[in-house]
Amino acid sequence: MHSFIAWMIAALALVGLLAPALPGSAEELTLPLMIYRTGPFAPGGSGIGGGMEDYFALVNAKGGLDGITFKWEECETAYDTARGVECYERYKSRAVFFSPLSTGITYALADRSERDRIPLLTLGYGRSDATEGGTWPYLFPVVATYWSQASAMINYVALKEGGPEKIKGKKIALLHLDVPYGREPIPILERLARERGFEFRDFPLPSPGIEQSAAWVDIARHYRADYAFQWNWGQSCTAPFKEAQKNGFPIDHFWGVWWCGSEEDVRPAGDAATGYIAAAFHASGRNFPVIQEILKDVHGAGHGNIEESRVGTIYYNRGVIHGIILTEAMRVAIKAKGKPLTGEGMEYGLSHLNITRARLKALGADGFMPEVRTTPDNHGGISGVSFLQWNGQKWSSVSDWIQPEAAVVADQVRVTAEKARAEKGKK
Repeated sequence: MHSFIAWMIAALALVGLLAPALPGSAEELTLPLMIYRTGPFAPGGSGIGGGMEDYFALVNAKGGLDGITFKWEECETAYDTARGVECYERYKSRAVFFSPLSTGITYALADRSERDRIPLLTLGYGRSDATEGGTWPYLFPVVATYWSQASAMINYVALKEGGPEKIKGKKIALLHLDVPYGREPIPILERLARERGFEFRDFPLPSPGIEQSAAWVDIARHYRADYAFQWNWGQSCTAPFKEAQKNGFPIDHFWGVWWCGSEEDVRPAGDAATGYIAAAFHASGRNFPVIQEILKDVHGAGHGNIEESRVGTIYYNRGVIHGIILTEAMRVAIKAKGKPLTGEGMEYGLSHLNITRARLKALGADGFMPEVRTTPDNHGGISGVSFLQWNGQKWSSVSDWIQPEAAVVADQVRVTAEKARAEKGKK
């Protein structure tokens, strides 16, 4: 009898080893997500968060990633640095990455993430010197940084004016929130002004930057800027339009950072925003297979994480790109390091991305986002920027990919990274 029982146990064990996984038996990975759905910056935080979660839901609908399905828990930061640090400390023991969605939070967590070996995806924001992986091994800007973006904006001015030499003597103003994020482009704009012969002046706004009347009198009437860039966020992106109009500043010479380039930024301003130009690193709209899949398999199944009317908007699409990059990094990490997925594994995945056009086609994202390639030494960040113009109803592309002054940006990264390494005691 005892031998029969032993044989049955062995047989059942063998069946268990050979049987296919049953539905619902996939490994579940909980993703702590820093989100802000409240406060003056809620349109951006909710749009990006909703798009990211919808992409994770699409992966789940397709059976998961290498046997892993996702669930997520939101931690509300309200775009507040102290709350962001609190979220990090609360969830770090079970996080394999964080996406802070805030330059201030990124600066506060940069050293902690390295110590704890938890990478931060800072897609299109954060420290511009994070391109240098040797200095910041756990920070990943991936696409263009603020320095690349500011440099590309200057090159676009030159293109609009008829050539690089035509920018000499031009006056360029920067209207920005007086916080780390808003101050981020200043070093590269100051350097380019010295090297290329244009005038530059910045006009800081105390956060949240809603009151701008005095700044616009200075920009338009006293300084007499030829072009004005805004590095604002949330409601402070919308406030300038009527002030610029009131002071006679041409709206097509007023350009925004890509965090001031969403439908939520321009629609409240009405006709005053028509003609406004904003930087971008991806497309808007729903005319992409990946977005159509989300509409069908996620929202169509009642699993959407944001109002369906916002699907395809700028901030929403940016969230989908977050989801794509994070999921592709997980795929690389699992292939190279196996399971369970860890923060160190995600660091490997994020520093070995190679999202080619062929891969983008397979993901339904060709033409939706740029190709992405990272290495352990180069975490991205020095890449092209496109420009969109608001026609009163929708965003339309008005440029090819405008490249930054890559050598200048790389040198600025080197100088700042060397200083950061010295402060961190690294060689």
